[in-house]
Amino acid sequence: MFFAKSNSDMEKYVQQKTLGGTIEFSGIALHTGKEASVRILPAEPDTGYRFRLSDVPGNPEVEASVHNIRDTLLATSLGFNGVSIKTVEHLLSGLAGSGVDNSLIEVSGQEIPILDGSAAPFVRGVEMVGLVEQGVPKKMMRILGEIEARENGSRAVLEPADRFSVSFTIDFAHPLIGRQEMEFDYSPEAFGREIAFARTFGFLKDVQGMVDKGLALGGSLENAVVLGDDRILNPGGLRSPDEFVRHKILDSIGDLSLLGIPIIGAYKGFKAGHRINRLLMQEVLARPEMWDLVLVADHDGQDRYREIDPVDSHPLSITL
Repeated sequence: MFFAKSNSDMEKYVQQKTLGGTIEFSGIALHTGKEASVRILPAEPDTGYRFRLSDVPGNPEVEASVHNIRDTLLATSLGFNGVSIKTVEHLLSGLAGSGVDNSLIEVSGQEIPILDGSAAPFVRGVEMVGLVEQGVPKKMMRILGEIEARENGSRAVLEPADRFSVSFTIDFAHPLIGRQEMEFDYSPEAFGREIAFARTFGFLKDVQGMVDKGLALGGSLENAVVLGDDRILNPGGLRSPDEFVRHKILDSIGDLSLLGIPIIGAYKGFKAGHRINRLLMQEVLARPEMWDLVLVADHDGQDRYREIDPVDSHPLSITL
């Protein structure tokens, strides 16, 4: 455990941040097709992200943790003690991508509203209320060696690097997607500019099958990119030619936030999805010798990772 010598000693480290106010959204939920709403509130240091079900008796809470993942079919859904919250990845990506460390998220409808199918509305909400430094240093997970998960031709890996980055490759047998690759060096500003706008996507030929399984009941051209055999069905087309791979990066950032701690390392995904990301995070927690916990010295925004001071790296140091 890290013990501070003085307040001034702590001020040199990157601080935890929370929201400067409350953000509210409502709309259709992608999979249930029902109305849902969410209030995203500030939270105390070391809270991480916690969901509170405001329409369930007793207002039970579910921590945003890899341990609480209950389903990864077409979305990441969490559950604890018999309650669940569906489709959390876009919201979590918006928070993590914007640099929010701590937030209480009140949900009515037990699924996050899909809005436009991207993380952009959440990012705009964060920009509106701003961020507040909380006077407590931010622990980060520094990757020390390669950690990998593979399954059915998909691969996800974390490797040592000086800062957090995401590279992704998709390869779809569809003429309007095909193989797309992108490398993304993370910063909150870059996330808002390059990743947040990318929408979820699907194929018209798969819609009936999903509906038959009780999925995508709220899907529409207003909240997803839909591909026919040879064209984009959305009247406005794509927001960028490689919107598909950008959305996969968005999803991965949301999924990785379920480790409960920011990462210093490089994530690489090949045809990866929510399930393989879950397997990767489980592998991370099973191999504590491949990472440690650090505090990061703040150099006025310049080369923030230049000095890294080790913190107790025992896996129980992470609150999940």
